[in-house]
Formats: sequence, C-alpha cells, structure tokens
Amino acid sequence: MSLIQNKKVHFNYEILERYEAGIELLGAEVKAVRAGRGSLDGSHVTVRGGEAYLVGATIQPYQAGNVPKGYEATRNRRLLLTKDEIAEIGAHESKKGLTIVPISVYNKQHKLKVEIAVVRGKKTHDKRETIKKREAERDVMRDIKSAR
Repeated sequence: MSLIQNKKVHFNYEILERYEAGIELLGAEVKAVRAGRGSLDGSHVTVRGGEAYLVGATIQPYQAGNVPKGYEATRNRRLLLTKDEIAEIGAHESKKGLTIVPISVYNKQHKLKVEIAVVRGKKTHDKRETIKKREAERDVMRDIKSAR
C-alpha cells in the first residue's frame, strides 16, 4: 500500500528502470508520512559524494504546534542504497535526457521505502497518445458496464 504517490510520473515520463531505496527520516517525519502528509510532486534524486539524496519532496509536520525549531519541510533527505546501486544511478544521471524521480513512498515490514525510477521525459505527441489510450479504455469499460 502506497502512503505517498507521485501521480504524474507515468504521464510525464517513460520509466526505464526501477529501484527500491530506504529513506532517512526524523521520527516526526515518519509519523507524518504514515499519515499521508507528504508530496513528491516536483521532486527528484541526485547523487553527490557517493550518496543519493531526495531533493524537493515535501513532508509537512505531523503536528503543526509541535514542530522542532528549524524544521524544513522540503529539506534534502538521504536515500539508503548499496554502493553499486548508487554508482548505477549516478551513471544514469550523467546521461543526457535521463533523470531519476521518486514514484512512491510505502511501508515494507515496518520500514518506509521509496520507489525511484530512471526516466526519460515524454514528448507532447506521446502524452496525447497516452490520453487517447486512456479514453479508449474508458469507453470500452463504459460499454461493457452498460451491456450488463
């Protein structure tokens, strides 16, 4: 079950490769994510100094009145990956036209995990094609439902 999702990823990008990573959070941030108080819109992953970071993700405080001093909702959060995975992601990041974006944050055996993907941006005509396919599927489902 996904706690936070980046809903525009499948529409805006073509997914090439997926990875699962742990995420380093504060205790209050864990409670906030489990309550669904976060957003992955506009966020991406960067590799710096042999470590991967989630940049631009917003996690709102769990309790607005009980926020630690100096808390930043959009701070960079370290992703927990193996050295080999970080090297692979870094190689993809340096290629032109590729970027790494988070798809979702979810629970896995009492731990929070982030699904990240290496993606290539879709062109406008590809997005139009996606919309046409989606509408065609809706029409078919609507016809099947009305035939019952």
